[in-house]
Amino acid sequence: MVHTSLDVVDEKISAMGKALVDQRELYLGLLYPTEDYKVYPSHQLCRYGYVTNSKVKFVMVVDSSNTALRDNEIRSMFRKLHNSYTDVMCNPFYNPGDRIHSRAFDSMVTSMMIQVC
Repeated sequence: MVHTSLDVVDEKISAMGKALVDQRELYLGLLYPTEDYKVYPSHQLCRYGYVTNSKVKFVMVVDSSNTALRDNEIRSMFRKLHNSYTDVMCNPFYNPGDRIHSRAFDSMVTSMMIQVC
């Protein structure tokens, strides 16, 4: 499911072409309709995408029954995730490619998950 979402992110980036590089808005929005992709019998999942200037891709999968989440909240969550990820990458003791071991990053992601649930 996430791999399919990454393919859709790549397609959206290709379709945008150079315009994406020139934009400050990196949020890709809803990646594809949920009606076609029911993973669980009673739940439909929405997949949202975000790509950084350095081509790091984030995918967020949310249960569509959670009507409290609006597009601007999803966008805000991606920005928080991006900022926290940037903080980890800027740590001089972090080796790119290693697993992220950061209490601040973990607590931010956990708080986002609690907010969504």
